[in-house]
Amino acid sequence: MTNWPVGISTGCFYRKNILECLESIRSGGFSLIEVSSAPEHLDFHNHTIVREVAARVEYLGLEVFSFHAPLSNQIDISSSNPSCREFSLGEILHAVDAAAILGVHYFVIHPGPEDSIIPPTTERLKRLENVIETLGLVARRCAERGIGCVLENKLPHLLFGNVRDILWILDSLDNPQVGVCLDTGHASLSGGLHQIVHALAPQIWMVHAHDNNGHADDHYPPGDGRIDWNSLLKELMHIHFHGTLMLELAGCSDAVITMAGALRGRSFLRRIARRLALERFTS
Repeated sequence: MTNWPVGISTGCFYRKNILECLESIRSGGFSLIEVSSAPEHLDFHNHTIVREVAARVEYLGLEVFSFHAPLSNQIDISSSNPSCREFSLGEILHAVDAAAILGVHYFVIHPGPEDSIIPPTTERLKRLENVIETLGLVARRCAERGIGCVLENKLPHLLFGNVRDILWILDSLDNPQVGVCLDTGHASLSGGLHQIVHALAPQIWMVHAHDNNGHADDHYPPGDGRIDWNSLLKELMHIHFHGTLMLELAGCSDAVITMAGALRGRSFLRRIARRLALERFTS
């Protein structure tokens, strides 16, 4: 299968209120979106606002495919401080409830904090246990709301950014309602994108698609960086991936430029997908 739907994350407009960017996304010809939970973008604690967004999405003929869990220095589901973990879990569960109002398919969450400090082994293992315990509660809430929970592979320098940690977490959760969101940029910066695809293959349910130049998490449109998209999409076809490619781009203050990059990235992916489909048909 190579006719994967291509959507876009509203995170490319995270500095703006989400209601100010939906028209631009729809005008660009996108119908599937992932909603960013950035505070200035969407107050997911306020269900009145979330319902207003849901109504606007329906009016525009859009579909909220996924919702990204909140990220901040205060949110750490691995913390050794019970109060911090309790606060972090509360914020994430608020976000799950908002995602349910929007009618999403998947709730995307980083399996650990945005922390580059790697603690000693004993502490690291204890914090990994905290992650597993908390994610179990998140997955339960997602299931109660009829939402799939997907763990995103993180940047390799971050705590629990190693694919082995994701596999350990998935194995410990042992929950068929928990899958993986493959982040192409993060995986490529690890130096082993195809190895990560192979390792996570059975549980890759969606893809965050963005590019980089091999040194930083640039979030370029696909085709603007150094990722070998032909090989990657061929690998996704090989593992029978049937999910959605969600563009997760950096964006800029000019919505026209942002959407031009999104359209360029979508066209690039579709050209490769069509070529792969033709090659498969004629082989």
